Amino acid sequence: MESCLAQLAEHNGSPNLGFLYVTDECAADLPRMLDTVREQTNVQHWVGSVGMGICCTRHEYYDQPAAALMLGEFAPDSFRIVHDAASEVHQAHGAEGLQVAVVHGDPRNQDLPGLVRRLPSALGNGYLVGGLTSSRSHYYQIADEATEGRLSGVIFDAQQSIVAGLSQGCSPIGPVHELTQCSGNIAARLDDRPALDVFFDDIGEVLARDLQRVAGYIFVGLPVRGTDTGDYLVRNLIGIDTEQRLLAVGDHLTSGAPIMFCRRDGHSALEDLERMLNSVKRRAASPIRGALYFSCLGRGRSLFGDESQELRLVAETLGDVPLVGFYANGEICGDRLYGYTGVLTLFL
Repeated sequence: MESCLAQLAEHNGSPNLGFLYVTDECAADLPRMLDTVREQTNVQHWVGSVGMGICCTRHEYYDQPAAALMLGEFAPDSFRIVHDAASEVHQAHGAEGLQVAVVHGDPRNQDLPGLVRRLPSALGNGYLVGGLTSSRSHYYQIADEATEGRLSGVIFDAQQSIVAGLSQGCSPIGPVHELTQCSGNIAARLDDRPALDVFFDDIGEVLARDLQRVAGYIFVGLPVRGTDTGDYLVRNLIGIDTEQRLLAVGDHLTSGAPIMFCRRDGHSALEDLERMLNSVKRRAASPIRGALYFSCLGRGRSLFGDESQELRLVAETLGDVPLVGFYANGEICGDRLYGYTGVLTLFL
């Protein structure tokens, strides 16, 4: 923390909003750390989260006490802190222009997926970016103070120019199928065939003979209907019933919905990250003042190795812009909760 504060002391300006991310080794000390940075910087408003990994420009940190801190200077009336989105968000309804909310959520809150779906429309013209806290101890989020159990963060109005992008960490295998019979999270039939038979066709004979290799490598993709971008949500494959030919998926399934299978693929993930970075760079009509990056715990070192390759690629494309963020238990973009993605937010 002392190193962060020393680096910030070298910069001028009048910041009025801070972003703070700490590894879960520091989680118990977060309330005290928050008091310290508020006192040392004289910045009163803070948002952030605990993470099992955190990131800053060109670097990722895991399994050690670490903090990443960024200060921003925004128009005083362009943002407001939201301590509990479920009860406070209606206050922003009807505001003119795009409202972008940077949010952090507690993954133990069972209402959170529904809240993420409802919040953008409750804002009037809203867009969410953020992530779910990952921790082996306290599940703290920051909304001026350390809090747990909620969805909280900061809402920016149209005065603040923001560009956001999402990168997938899995690549599809096989075609998109129709979910013709299901119950809850159990897929029984795809394209009017037993779900497991279709699954075996798509993953190939080698994997079908050794299902132990499927775990952590093959996932279910749920294409988002009504989008022309090919967007899809990645969900865990949590069970296989070889006798009844069933698949269990880590989400509620809907009969008639599209479904496909995906694999974790570091090479394809890097290509998609590069595509996203070039896209947001083109869309940024003015210099980038700062950035937030929310990536999945299944990415980072788990997918790209131990040399901070994910954050190095971000810097190689965008330059050494100030950036902080964390490795999440689920990523938020738009009105959806994703997995195995990277969500980048640029402040212009």
